[in-house]
Parts: sequence; C-alpha cells; structure tokens
Amino acid sequence: MRFRIPHTLVLLAAMVVVAWLLTFILPAGAYDRVPSEGGKLMVVPGTFKLIGPAPGEEPPGFLARLTSVFLVIPRGFSAAGHIIFFVFIIGGAFSVLRKTGAIDALLAWVLRTFGHKPALLIAAGMLAFAAGSSTLGMAEEYLPFVPVLLALAAGLALDPVVGVGIVCVGYSVGYGTAAINPFTVIIAQNVAGLEQTSGLWYRLVLTVPFFALGYFHVLRYARRIQKDSSLRLVLEDEDTVQLVKPEASVTSAQFTGTHILCLLATLITIGALVWGIAKYEWYLDEMGGLFLALALVLVLLARMGLDTAAKAFCEGAAELTTTALLIGFARSIELVLDDGKVIDTIIHSVAVPLEQAGPAIAACGMFLVQSLTNLFIPSGSGQALVTMPIMTPLADLVGVERQVAVLAYQFGDGFTNILVPTNAVLMGILAMARVPYDRWLRFILPFMLQVWILGSIALCVAVWIGYK
Repeated sequence: MRFRIPHTLVLLAAMVVVAWLLTFILPAGAYDRVPSEGGKLMVVPGTFKLIGPAPGEEPPGFLARLTSVFLVIPRGFSAAGHIIFFVFIIGGAFSVLRKTGAIDALLAWVLRTFGHKPALLIAAGMLAFAAGSSTLGMAEEYLPFVPVLLALAAGLALDPVVGVGIVCVGYSVGYGTAAINPFTVIIAQNVAGLEQTSGLWYRLVLTVPFFALGYFHVLRYARRIQKDSSLRLVLEDEDTVQLVKPEASVTSAQFTGTHILCLLATLITIGALVWGIAKYEWYLDEMGGLFLALALVLVLLARMGLDTAAKAFCEGAAELTTTALLIGFARSIELVLDDGKVIDTIIHSVAVPLEQAGPAIAACGMFLVQSLTNLFIPSGSGQALVTMPIMTPLADLVGVERQVAVLAYQFGDGFTNILVPTNAVLMGILAMARVPYDRWLRFILPFMLQVWILGSIALCVAVWIGYK
C-alpha cells in the first residue's frame, strides 16, 4: 500500500489537535514584555516564569477544553478575517487583470522573442516568472504557460526538465526574495509587527545572486544535454511532451495598446502601494481598497463588460478559497496555544540552546525550521501564521532582528516550494510535463544545497548589519 501525504487542510487540522494536546502536557508560562521605541511589544530575556490560574479562578474542566478545540476554528477565521478578505480581493483583482489578456500577452511575447535562443529564453522566462511572484504572488497562474515552454524546449533539443526549471526556479526566486508579495511578505511582517514592505532594499539586493544561481543551474544543465543527449534526465524515448498541447490563447496572445495600458496601471498601483505604506502606514484595508481601484481601472481600460468583470472577480476570489481556509485553520493553532498559555513555554525551550549558539546561528536555525515546516504547510500565508507567532518573540530573545526572522521564513517557504511533494503547484507542473518526481529531485537538489548555503550566508550578513 503506497503512502500518500494528506491534504494540507488535514495536516493543519491535525496540528490544531496536537496543539490542543500540548496544552495538557506543557506547563503554562510567560515572559514579561515591554514596548519598544517603535511601539512593538518585545520579550524581556531572562523573565520566563511558570504561571498558574489566577487567584480564585477555576481551571476549565475537560468537557470545556474538549469543546474549545471545535470552537477555536471559527475563532481562527474571525481573528484572521482581515487577512482572508484581503486575499479574496487580491485574487479577484488579479483575475480581472488576467481577463484583460495583458499577462498572457506579456509572457507570450517573452517566449516568442527569446524562444529560439536557449540562454536568453532561460533568462527572460525566469525573470518574468520571478517578477510576477515577487510582486503579485503568482504561482498557479503559470500553469497555462508550461506546455509552451515544453514545446520550445523540445524544439531546442532540450528535455522537459529545462522547461519546468524555467518556471519553478524562476518563481521560487521570486517567492524566496519577494519584494512585496502580499501572500508572504505582507502577512509575515504583519504578524511580526513590522512596517509593511520594510527591508525592501536588502531583498532586492539578494534577488540578484539568487537569480544568478538559479539561472546558471538551469543553463548549465541545458548546455550539457545539448552536447550529450544521453545525460538527459528524461530520455527522448520517455519524452511525452507532444501529448501536452499549448492553449491557443497562450501561444497566440499579441500585445495591444490596451495591454500596455493595463500593465502600466498595475505597475503604478504597485508603486502607489509601496509609497502609501512607507509614507502613510497603509494597512490591509487601504491595500485592499487600492487593488479594488485597480480592478475598476482595468475594467475601464479594457472596455470590459461589468458582468464579465464581476464574473472574473468572483472566479479569482473563489480560486483562493482553499488559501483562505488554510489561513483560518493556521490562525487557530496560535489561538489554541495562546489559550493554553504555552506559546512562551515552547519559545523558552527553543531559545535556551539558540541563545548559546549566537544570533547568526540562530537565524540559520530559523531557516532550517521554516524549510522543514514547508513540507507540512506548503501554503505561504498559512506557514506565516503558524510559525511567525513563535519566531517573532524567539528572535527578540536570541538577539535577532524581527526582519531577519521574516527573511528566514521567506527563504524556507519560497525556495523549498520547488522541492516538497506537498506543493500542489510543483506537482501539477511535473504532471503536465511528465517529469517523474525522482528525476526532478536529481535536478533540483544541487540547486537547493547551494540555496541553503547562500541563504545561510545572507542571513548571517543580515544579522551582522542589523537588518531592519
């Protein structure tokens, strides 16, 4: 009987139960917290103490605690409501953008322009996918372009692994060093009590070496198999790329003046988002309103019917229903641990050895923990809501800036997305390309080893420069 990894929602529900059981096993404890100059509550090292019920307070009975494990799920959705509705708005607005055809036209132009030159195709394709993920959190939206890349790779005497590498390595760099990805950076910084999009400069700097690492990894493999086809991970007699037909709308998409205007409107919106957050401290409500305004502008620019726009918006929001459910369940885990007053107990047990190791090693340890967590919680937003409530005070204790803890989360979530078999996007792309998972591992593991080394170095530098 073959073992199958459960659905992410099953894993998160199980984690809610595990968290509930921990409240019976672990003693309640708490650190003292004081406000910093920026108004953030900071954990005071050395102040951990075990706590009991307040004087005159009766501890809840077993039946009450059993009931609480069911009640905490709706509470989790309520507590994460502002994030969930922001996600729906982003999904709806992006679906309207896709409906204009501007995204399809842009990517199709990239593939047509550089499709006959392997080195340029790899660079331009990876750059386009990385940019989309870094700014708009795109991932599933790349699936229609996989057949196009597979066809181009076959025409250049390359195997499907190259086509998959262009998409997956590109979008992993976009997620791992994301500039303003609303599903990862914004949510993680929100949980950590940081200004939205703060620390942007360092993430932009890091994009260059990580992109170069991914580009040369894919290019090196492409050149090697062009010289010797026997080195292909998917041999020619196994290559079934001809069974996968590109969608006509993708391959024939042409740029128009309307497409250019829609893309310009999107770029202006992203610029306004960064400006508003930096100058006026915009939060999720303002950001959601901005993307609603973008959707309306796109409807006007594309002369789209209101019914068509409404349908596209609803479809885009509906596609993120699973993400919204994962966010609600993930938030419930924190509530269970918080109700049982064991979050600080967990933090204390982890912090004691890390405090001895020093801030730089502690930051690398966070990277490792986030990488392992992504196997069980491949949802970026879900992982942020599960891990950042623990990593944030842990960072305070071990002398690591909270911004560094967020960066460690980004690395662990973003890059391992192209490694873990629980990631639906990765497995969907591999299925479309007919690339067995074990062959993909042989291709991607050397890149991931380099990522873990470079990421650890980047985190050490972030600690040394006091990255905020």
